[in-house]
Formats: sequence, C-alpha cells, structure tokens
Amino acid sequence: RAAEQTALAQREPLVSEHRFDWHGVRREFSVLRLRLTDIGGRDLLAAVWSDLAPARRRQAQHAAAIEQLEQQQRANEQLRREMQDQTLRDSETGLYNRAHFEDQLRREVDLSTREHREFALVSIELDPLAPEVVDLGGAARTRVFEALGRLLRGNTRAMDASCRLDDTRFAVLLSGVG
Repeated sequence: RAAEQTALAQREPLVSEHRFDWHGVRREFSVLRLRLTDIGGRDLLAAVWSDLAPARRRQAQHAAAIEQLEQQQRANEQLRREMQDQTLRDSETGLYNRAHFEDQLRREVDLSTREHREFALVSIELDPLAPEVVDLGGAARTRVFEALGRLLRGNTRAMDASCRLDDTRFAVLLSGVG
C-alpha cells in the first residue's frame, strides 16, 4: 500500500523490487508503478510486475560461465608455463638443457663484463657406468641420471643454472661466486 501511495504522489514512474515467499518458494519481482490521469481527472495507478527469476538465473549462469572460463584460463596458463619449462629442461634429470645453459652463460659473461661481477663454472663428467649398472639395463641408467639431477638441483641456489650438456657431461653455473 505504501508503495502505491508513494507512486500516486509522484509525477515520475516508480520502480521497486519486492521479495516474498509464495507457496514456500522465495520470489523476486520488479514493479513499475505509473500514475495515470483518466479523462474524468481521476488519478489512476498502473502497476506492472515482472518476475526477476529468469534474469537472476541468467546472471547466475553467466557468472558460473565466467568462473569456468577463468579457471580454464588459469589451467591453460599453468600448462603453458609447464610446457615452456619442459622445453628448457632435460626429461631424464630435470636439469636445464644445453641451449638454456648457453643463454645463462652469455648473461653471466655480460654481467661480469659490465659490472665486474664474478661467477664460477663447475664441469662434471661421469665415468663410464659400472658393469653392474650396465647389466641392469636402461632403467638403472635412468635412475643414476635422475639421482644426479636431484643432487644438483637440491644443492644449488635458485639463481644458479645446473644443466646437462650431453650424455655424460654436466655443468653448474654459480652466479656471483668467485
């Protein structure tokens, strides 16, 4: 009643929202109330009730779709980073590959030249595998390389670059170390 009285008192249309339970279901409506004057000069009130449930459902579906797209975008970005990282790393050891190592070495040489900053290069070459390991086959060889990769990754700083140069040669570039 109060909304109708307010609408009759105003010259402009009045829009309001109403929520109530109807047969145990919560309903939401938008109501447009407009004051009209008939031929006899009497004030009349026209009210148009619009159910907001379809619009609310569309909004919820839209929000869910946007959230799903954002999740897919985050997953794709993570996958892209992983793929990029895989192209920089040796699959057996998890160490950087030769191309990435050479880029890091160029960067360190440039820094050394420009800023008189020191770096160290550690070169590692594995002796031929023991006959016992060779007899165990490719799986044993892979485990040796995986262990060496874990050893180098676990005992160097994040700023250092450990890499596999070829089948038996490895290198560690120690940034800022004389």
